[in-house]
Amino acid sequence: MMNTSATYHINCYNLYNGRYREECIRTTRAEGDRMTEPTGFDHLLKKLGYETSGGFGEEKKIIILLSLAAVLFITASVAVVLGTYNITVADVYHTILTHLTFGDIGGIPRLHNTIVWDIRVPRIILATSVGGALAIAGAIFQGVFRNPLVEPYILGVSSGAAFGAALGIVFPAIFFSIQIFAFAFGALAVTLAYVLARSRGETPIVTLILAGVIIGSIFSAFVSLLKYLSDDTALREITFWLMGGFYYATWNDVILLAPVVIISFLILWSLGWKLNVLSMGDDEARALGVNPEKYKFVVIALATAITAFAVSLVGIIAWVGLMMPHASRMLLGPDNRFVIPASLMMGGCYLIVCDTLARTLTTAEIPVGILTSILGAPYLCYLLRSKGRVIFG
Repeated sequence: MMNTSATYHINCYNLYNGRYREECIRTTRAEGDRMTEPTGFDHLLKKLGYETSGGFGEEKKIIILLSLAAVLFITASVAVVLGTYNITVADVYHTILTHLTFGDIGGIPRLHNTIVWDIRVPRIILATSVGGALAIAGAIFQGVFRNPLVEPYILGVSSGAAFGAALGIVFPAIFFSIQIFAFAFGALAVTLAYVLARSRGETPIVTLILAGVIIGSIFSAFVSLLKYLSDDTALREITFWLMGGFYYATWNDVILLAPVVIISFLILWSLGWKLNVLSMGDDEARALGVNPEKYKFVVIALATAITAFAVSLVGIIAWVGLMMPHASRMLLGPDNRFVIPASLMMGGCYLIVCDTLARTLTTAEIPVGILTSILGAPYLCYLLRSKGRVIFG
């Protein structure tokens, strides 16, 4: 007799009439053989450009993830040799290898060591960490909220962080650290939104999103007030912070952010299948034995933490958390076990490319947030034109 166990692959973005439609594929396993019962979900995946598990198994998805890791490594390797100051490729890699192998740093020209090891390398690692953090957070929020238009800033973390940073810029004697208070107020904004939305032991998704919009608007008003009260120098600094950038990236920033992103990624990745279940809705999650309130709180808290950390270090960088999860799902399908690592790597690649362009296109560095928006808007236009009828109704 055939022994079967059901596994569920959820989180497909099917937005008929502007709503998220919950579907799943039931996969049965029998002594190493895999059989998939086709549903209407298969036809939707084909419309969206996805492959179903029948012809696009996990082995191929793993190969794609490994390919993305290789692309990320190659992108970083190319970016580190590009810059306004010309250093030969051999000198760049000699400097890096000397540090990695604990060689004699005294044999490296001081200027080369400063430019390559103290400026370019930490900047590229920080861009990878920030891009990965925002992309992971976007994938988590889109899955939990069952809405493809959600981004990491939906609960007000960017507005709260902007207010904290503005306080540090305008009143440095009182608010002594821009990064600390940007992180603190970003986390506070999301906490207020969560408390405001919670009712009778539950946190309805729509209410949470509305609460995030309200809290974000309040903090945005406070930022505008501080802009009005600040002098020209502080106003300029606030404006540049809001546009985002890696101007002052250091190894200390890398040491602060990278471990947080890695640990949060591993936890969220391990919860990928539970996020799949959460994407079906609270009632379906309870029926499958998953406590939706518990896991929503965990994944939202982790996604908020890495977003607040990233924003506190580099400012507000838009579109990464909206675009990269979409691109990951178009490439690998809706299973969050694959979407989360793919988003991490694609977000890192995207921000490395944008930051490299920001520091090499002109002699004066362009805020990277401008480039992500310029490149991101056409992508959403393409998404609307090519798949808008299926995705957005």
